[in-house]
Amino acid sequence: MLKPILTEEQLKQINIWLSDCTHFVICAHLSPDGDAIGSSLGFASFLRSLGKEVTIVMPNQFPEFLHWMSGTDTILLADRDTEQVKEAFAAAEVICCLDFNDLSRIEELGEIARNSSADFWLIDHHLDPGDFSKVSVSFPNMSSTCEVVFRIIYQLGGFGTMTKEAAECIYCGMCTDTGGFTYNSNSSDIFFIISLLLEKGIDKDLIYRKIYNNYSANRVHLMGYVLYEKLQVLEDVHASYFTLDREELERFQYIKGDAEGLVNIPLTIKGMKLSISLREDLEKNRIWVSLRSVDDFPCNKMSEAFFNGGGHKNAAGGHLDCSMGEAIELVKKAIHEYKPLLLEKNSY
Repeated sequence: MLKPILTEEQLKQINIWLSDCTHFVICAHLSPDGDAIGSSLGFASFLRSLGKEVTIVMPNQFPEFLHWMSGTDTILLADRDTEQVKEAFAAAEVICCLDFNDLSRIEELGEIARNSSADFWLIDHHLDPGDFSKVSVSFPNMSSTCEVVFRIIYQLGGFGTMTKEAAECIYCGMCTDTGGFTYNSNSSDIFFIISLLLEKGIDKDLIYRKIYNNYSANRVHLMGYVLYEKLQVLEDVHASYFTLDREELERFQYIKGDAEGLVNIPLTIKGMKLSISLREDLEKNRIWVSLRSVDDFPCNKMSEAFFNGGGHKNAAGGHLDCSMGEAIELVKKAIHEYKPLLLEKNSY
């Protein structure tokens, strides 16, 4: 059995919403990933099973390899479906904020949300949740927001009516936010939840292939280019970084999601503790930063200090509004600042 995570006070407010409210909006963070999309679709399915009208809104497009999940064709994008998004937020009675800890994480969409008269319900697993929601269900120690969503549904008695399609979405988010259950996934509860999802008929092996074996040839060529031409390995400090500028992305006909997971690969080098990627946005003058680490190296703290971001201990992200040359210098400075931690002995 899973231990309840909702307090009596939270249950009281949630039951009021589920009893009295009809119009719900679900939104997740900028550049949504598998956990953001999976948790949103899974939670929307639960609310709809209760007769609620649910609109899912994302700030911008999500990776192509996530489009197989049931319901992705109904998701509104704030940077494309602006008027529909404004109408949805205006009609909302409850705004469910999934997989982010502060309205600043959804940028312009945050302003639309602030102008709504709806109550906020935060469901997340990131550190330091903001004080903007009427109910905050935040568990940074959990593997993913999908895990938190499943536990909420389970505690509210919704597991019995959960569909196979919703179970697939929840499993997808748990899988992607743990790197296929290779980090942040040592809790036995995670595998109990997986066993319950399997009871819904999901094919976890097929889901894995849809996530990780579903790229274009261009993506594979891009990966080879990064590893052979672009990867800078700083063996003396157990760190690495690589860059991808706009011209290189266009050369490999980059589409959203093609760079997903590339930052993890350098961590397969013996003794490597930190990997950083710098990728230019194809439209904005912005550089997206991804960080991955092993053991106790806090790449979320590095991201907060140097890259206007945050995240989890071993997986974080941020952005820079500067030139690539300046971004590289900042990476070098960050690595120098954290050199003592990088030189600590690995656990294996």
